[in-house]
Amino acid sequence: MSESSIQAKIALVGNPNAGKTTLFNALTGQNQKVGNYAGATVSRKSGTFFTPHGHQFELIDLPGAYSLQANSPDEKITRDVLVGEQDGEETPDLVLCVLDACHLERHLYLLLQIIDLGYPVVAALNKMDSAEAQGLRIDPTALSEDLGVPFVPICATTGRGLTQLKHALRHPFPTAPGRLWKGPSELEEAIEKSTRVSEEKGVRNPAAHGLMNVAEPGSETEDFIQKTRYAYIHRAIEAGLQRPDDASLELTDRLDAHALHPIKGWFIFSGLMLAVFWSIFRFAEIPMGWVEGAFEWLGGTVSGSIGEGDFQSLLVDGVIAGVGGVLVFLPQIILLFFFISLLESSGYMARAAYLMDGIMNKVGLSGKSFLPLLSGYACAIPGVMATRTIPNAKERLATILILPWTSCTARLPVYVLIIPLIFAGALNQGLALFGIYALGTLTALIAAKILKPRLGKTEAPQFLLELPPYQKPQWNHVLRQVWERAFAFIKKAGTVILGLSIILWFLNTYPKSDSDDPAVQQAHSFNGQIGQALEPVVSPLGWDDRMGTAMMASFAAREVFRSSLAISYATDEEDEEGLRGQLSKSTRNDGSALYTPLVGLSIIVFFIYALQCLPTTVVVRRETGSWKWALGQLVGMTLFAYLAALLVYQVGKLLGYS
Repeated sequence: MSESSIQAKIALVGNPNAGKTTLFNALTGQNQKVGNYAGATVSRKSGTFFTPHGHQFELIDLPGAYSLQANSPDEKITRDVLVGEQDGEETPDLVLCVLDACHLERHLYLLLQIIDLGYPVVAALNKMDSAEAQGLRIDPTALSEDLGVPFVPICATTGRGLTQLKHALRHPFPTAPGRLWKGPSELEEAIEKSTRVSEEKGVRNPAAHGLMNVAEPGSETEDFIQKTRYAYIHRAIEAGLQRPDDASLELTDRLDAHALHPIKGWFIFSGLMLAVFWSIFRFAEIPMGWVEGAFEWLGGTVSGSIGEGDFQSLLVDGVIAGVGGVLVFLPQIILLFFFISLLESSGYMARAAYLMDGIMNKVGLSGKSFLPLLSGYACAIPGVMATRTIPNAKERLATILILPWTSCTARLPVYVLIIPLIFAGALNQGLALFGIYALGTLTALIAAKILKPRLGKTEAPQFLLELPPYQKPQWNHVLRQVWERAFAFIKKAGTVILGLSIILWFLNTYPKSDSDDPAVQQAHSFNGQIGQALEPVVSPLGWDDRMGTAMMASFAAREVFRSSLAISYATDEEDEEGLRGQLSKSTRNDGSALYTPLVGLSIIVFFIYALQCLPTTVVVRRETGSWKWALGQLVGMTLFAYLAALLVYQVGKLLGYS
């Protein structure tokens, strides 16, 4: 569809985590374009969609913003687009404001700011299913009457209300309600004069400029405007929102007396985390056996169907061994995502954030840094991008630099491969995994304490957190989140890991040796040559050449460590216990065991601290605007990981451990 057929431009705005991006995807589908705003590293997402009336609109997904005060790079982009100061971006014809129905009172402030700018507005009340599950009763008609804009209840994840929302976006758009308040005559005269000056300068949206220029941060004018807006919010909430009954709130208060207690709260938090990690080992054993058996059957079937040769080896030892070696850990990753989603849906995760806020302040950060760090446990990349909500530039940089020490799920295949070589029993293995995550988190906080003052002295901003009532988990939402994250892992295994597995097979197969001895072929191959070159570097850590090449390969993606070992050990005698059995029986040249508990601990410590994710480095460079910070982080964390693993292994040897 040509640009000329687009009848209007709609800006999609909302607080972070309001569900704005989900709504954008639901409305535009595949009709999306992604780029960057001129002169900024912030992504610009746009797409087109049709309404039931046949109108085609362009939808611009503006970055999440708590207000238009522009306390972060994302908020500045949103403010500049709406005010008309963003280069290369026309002001929108209408604003679609997404509100989280579960936190309506907090989200209405941004809506009132946008109404004040003079735009036609439609408000989408998102997450209505969650609000209803919490006992909230919202009257969209009453809200519309009080604030003068249409309120449409929706659930972007399920598609509920999207048709009604598209009907509300009729064209031509409804008249803008304009400012709902009026100030003293002196203030109104100042706004009018500022608007005239903006008109004379020829700026876009002079009315918005006029208001924003008068309401300078910290001024009496801004204080008056804030109080006036909050008065409107309180009146709207009284008329349009009915809160949960006293029994529900009383139960939440009783539970919070324990969950938020300065001592009991930490015992509850630690107990829940320990139960999660124990469950990862205890309940994943059977489905892991199914996955492993399926890939063994597939490998055997392919071997029997294709004659011996390089093509058979590529499929069996490269593709099946490499991809299967990663997917075998899918049940454990699914369990981790399931429990995290369960804690979020029940309302407990907000309590965990509250507990962490006190610790974050002690290391020079604020509670705003906790949420990006929490995202880092799933994947460092969205965690780094989530730091855009941190208003203080120095705190944002410190959070980015320490974030990769929160163990992402890409490390999990390494941990669950090595931990059983050191510890027996699900309880001990769960304790070990809990300790790994705790060590990474503790080190990140200590690093923040040391690093933050060196980046410049700043005062940590206040952290405002709304604690929702406890509720029964929304199983549809939980299962949908688990599926989306698991599918992302499978997609990565089917693309990145598949490609790297083929490369690793090639490096392990060529050049060919004249000998039929697998050990000789391994040493003669490119992989063997790389390993021999690395062996002097990794041998002080207790590693052999194959561990060294696996470590180097894992810089592209940590999961490849498992694939690389699976491909390297495919030349060894078959073992009914799979790769872990082969590792446990591997020996050094002198006949001593190779994968001892001390060596396993050395590997784990290295993977806790090494960045080993080149895509993360690229994103860090984009978010900081500097290769200096990105490469410095990569090199610094790698050196720290090496020294930590070296210390563990060498001190362990001195103490007589093997």
